[in-house]
Amino acid sequence: MELSVEQKKAVEGWVKEGASLSEIQKRLQSEFGLSLTFMDVRLLVIDLGLTLRETKQSSPARVIDPSADATAGRQNTAGKVAVDVDRVMRPGSLVSGSVTFSDGVKASWFLDEYGRLAIDAGRKKYTPSRSDLEEFQAELQKALEKQGY
Repeated sequence: MELSVEQKKAVEGWVKEGASLSEIQKRLQSEFGLSLTFMDVRLLVIDLGLTLRETKQSSPARVIDPSADATAGRQNTAGKVAVDVDRVMRPGSLVSGSVTFSDGVKASWFLDEYGRLAIDAGRKKYTPSRSDLEEFQAELQKALEKQGY
């Protein structure tokens, strides 16, 4: 389904106002009579190049090199890395999920079709510590094995 210029501008405005996908879905139905599935709305937002506030992604995902020394100028606080796997995979990924690093920073992650791992914490200059990356990889492997990957 192709949206008109007016409809696309309305969706852009709603996203800027902080509307969630379900709110956008409801407004498309009530204001334009368009009945779209939640996934259709999600893909529409992606196609329009928009970023929802609820995803907290202010920058594109960066591919993290785990061999790089990420501990410069930072100490790792006591804590644990927690990894979750999404039930519905992020578009364009083989598998995706979220991670909470030991310093409390939450990020989304995904593996693309080439096996590249990307992590996005929604902060331009955030890089997890080397020990957190190592623990993340170990926890990710465990979580994926549990899921049958």
